[in-house]
Amino acid sequence: MNPYLAHDLLWGLTPEQLPVGAPAWAVESIGTGQPVVVRRSLTAPGQIAVGVRGRLREQRYATSMAIAAIARRVRPEDLCHVVPTRDLPALQALSRLRPMLDASGWTWGVSGSAGFELASGIEALHERSDLDLILRTPQRLDRLQARELLAHLDASACVVDMQLQTPFGAVALREWAGSARRVLLKDDRQARLVSDPWRSALEDVA
Repeated sequence: MNPYLAHDLLWGLTPEQLPVGAPAWAVESIGTGQPVVVRRSLTAPGQIAVGVRGRLREQRYATSMAIAAIARRVRPEDLCHVVPTRDLPALQALSRLRPMLDASGWTWGVSGSAGFELASGIEALHERSDLDLILRTPQRLDRLQARELLAHLDASACVVDMQLQTPFGAVALREWAGSARRVLLKDDRQARLVSDPWRSALEDVA
């Protein structure tokens, strides 16, 4: 079983391992020793799907790397208590939300630009950046709980986006807290509308 999960940050990919035709900015980024982020996608045995970040928001490159090449791994939950070196709205929001999330009993983590910056030390956030969080929810989070949690997040100094990581994929907290009967669940194969993100595709027949 692959122990690596979406949003994990991995070190070890080199420019030589990138496919021929990879954009120059991706080669440059990897050449500086920065990590790549695990993404949801099927790959060949011994490989893992990853994404390369560039300096610009639109610079995102999907590729894969050999699991054997991984030299270091940092999970989103490893970053919850990393002390930031900058004072930006996203990091202020993280500081404010930390006690509540720690007390929730759920395993949570920092992803997106904030997670990348906290893990690598590379400045990836700006004044208008969102804060991206994950919540590992092996057991069902009911929709009332989701609405209460979202209310806490929406009182923050910036937009806070949280993904619920269920056994069958990921769903946006904002969607699950809404009123739509079906929500978008993303797994390694596809994104699909489901009525319950904690049920398998075979069970979800509503």
